[in-house]
Parts: sequence; structure tokens; C-alpha cells
Amino acid sequence: MRKLVGVLTAGGDTPGLNAALRGLGKAANEAFDIEVLGFYDGFRGLMQNRTLRLDSSTLSGILTIGGTILGTSRDKPHKMPVGNTIMDMTDVMVGTYENLHLDALVCLGGGGTQKSAYHLLQRGLNVVTLPKTIDNDVAMTDVTFGFDTAMGIATEAIDRLHSTAHSHHRIIVVEIMGHNAGWLALGSGIAGGADVILIPEIPYDIESIAGAILARSRGGKRFSIVAVSEGAMSIDDYKKMKSLEKELDDGDDDGKRSKDEIKAELDAFEADQQSSTLFLANRLQELTGLESRLTILGHLQRGGAPSATDRLLATRLGTHAARLIHKGNYGIMVGVQGGETVPVPLDEVAGKRKVIPLDHAWIDSARNVGTNLGD
Repeated sequence: MRKLVGVLTAGGDTPGLNAALRGLGKAANEAFDIEVLGFYDGFRGLMQNRTLRLDSSTLSGILTIGGTILGTSRDKPHKMPVGNTIMDMTDVMVGTYENLHLDALVCLGGGGTQKSAYHLLQRGLNVVTLPKTIDNDVAMTDVTFGFDTAMGIATEAIDRLHSTAHSHHRIIVVEIMGHNAGWLALGSGIAGGADVILIPEIPYDIESIAGAILARSRGGKRFSIVAVSEGAMSIDDYKKMKSLEKELDDGDDDGKRSKDEIKAELDAFEADQQSSTLFLANRLQELTGLESRLTILGHLQRGGAPSATDRLLATRLGTHAARLIHKGNYGIMVGVQGGETVPVPLDEVAGKRKVIPLDHAWIDSARNVGTNLGD
């Protein structure tokens, strides 16, 4: 009897999702005689049982297309908006899985999706995941698909910003995605020749940045490119955030503030950080006397056709997932370690994040070419 496998794409859209669906579907259908059923719009489609059969005609021609033919959402099984209420819809999803007589569920997504998939694994579903995110912050894999494409887009943007910065003797601050990890800003900043790179892993001193820019100006270079990860934070803000997090962890036993009050302040603080890059650009103009402009790349980094590298990676991960399902190997993420695709136990991935080690070769290279990292 043929196996029947469900698949969904969750979280933010990422270049390479269609390539991964194609790799999974074609290998399942043609190499292992497995039928594949796609769910629309992530875990919401699993809840609502909205499906698309991924046969050869459906998968034809999607390798080069960005986005995902299944659609996506950030809904979570245990925190699903239903009307004006947030509900735990895990039981409904388990029911869909069982009513369709699925043999496995494949979830393509980033850190949040890995946690949601692990949640379903604990409820008895046979789960396999693939790591996708432009942030490259999924644990236990060397790289995620989508990252290479986004890094290429961000690098090209920095390349283009060089000419206008040079022509107008400006500071150009370019905000690059990466709320919790700075892989994208660091990689594209090095590749694009940014003069300053700011990442969440290294809290920055704005005086140090201004000093580096003024030193460039005195040396005859009257422009500077500052590549900033959206999660980069000043030293003072970093200390404040850590203080609030510690207070939240310590609880409200000391009779001072309730956890709800602390959480509200932490949420407000994090919301204020969304405008921190604009503050940085304005403050650098004040400190240096050089005109400063801010460019936010935003969702441009997610769009368009995947790079050849991401198409290859996504295809490898998808076909490996089909092979593992054929063998009955579940409860794993298909990752990349040392250039090889490998199964990684999902409990070693869920709830973890891969940030840049401070002794990483990229950081060392950036410092060695004179890039200021804000510290």
C-alpha cells in the first residue's frame, strides 16, 4: 500500500520553498512510490483540511519560482487565531492527519516551525522538517535554504548604495533582516564592502561608530556604508533588555512588579527597537556632521527567484526527506553538516537558535579588513 505524506510551508516566505517542494514531491512520487498532499497556508491549512495533490503536473515548472505554491502563514497549532480568540487547535490538526490516514507530515520552516512541528511530534504524528529561513539561524544545520538568495540581494543593494553615498558624501545606513542573528547583515556587509557592520551578537557603542566614520573622513573618504541587522542594539539598550528579562525570569515573589507588568514593559521596549535604526542614522549625522540616509531593504530580501545555490540545497534536502520517509525515519530535521545532508533529531533543534559565535571566521575577516563592528 502506497504511503501518503502531507507537506506544508510555514512562517515567512523564503526563496527555495518551491524547489524543496519539487524535490520532495518528485523524489517521493518517482523514486519511492509515495503520494504527497500539500496543505495550503501552513498549519492553518492542516487545521482546515485544505489540500493540493502534489503530482508531476503540479510540480512542473516551479523550481525557479520564488515564494510557495502552497502559501504560508505564521499560525501555530497551539496558538491559532480563530475569529477574535486565540485557540489551541492541535487536536483538530491531529484529527486531520488521522482522518486522511497520513503516514507522515513534512514541515518546511524556520525556528518557529521547528517548534510547532516538535509539538505535533509529541502528539504522536510522524514528523520530518526542512530548515528554511533567510536569517540562517536554525540550529543544528550549517545553512538554511533561502539564506544564499537573500544575502545576494542584500549584497547587490549595498553595491548600489556605494555610488550614491560616494557622490553625495553621505553616510548610508542600510537595514538588513535578522532580528535575533546577524548572519545576513554580516555576510552581505563583508561581501558588499560595508565600512560598519552591526549585528545582534555584538552590542554597539555609537561613539565608536562615529569615531570610525570620522577617521575615514579625515583620511579622505567622505562616505561610509553602515550595514545594520534589524536586531542590532546599542550597549545601553542591550543592558536594559537583559535587566528586564532577568526581572521576568526572577518572577514577582519580591512583591515589586507582576510578571504581566514586566512583560508589558519588555514588549514595549522591543516595539521601540523597530525605530532604532532610524535613531542610529539621525544620531550619526549629529555626531559626524555628515548627511545620513536610511535604506530599509525589508521584504525585498525574501522575493524573487532562488539562487542556484538555494535551488540545489532545497532539492537535496527535499529528496533526502523523501528517502528518510521511505525508510520510516521520523522525528527528524534534514540538516546540512559538513556539506552532507543528515537527519538531526528534532528535539535537538526545537527551541534553539544558531547565532554567530564571537570567534567565527566571518567576524575575524571583517575585523582584519578594517570593518568597524560597533564595539
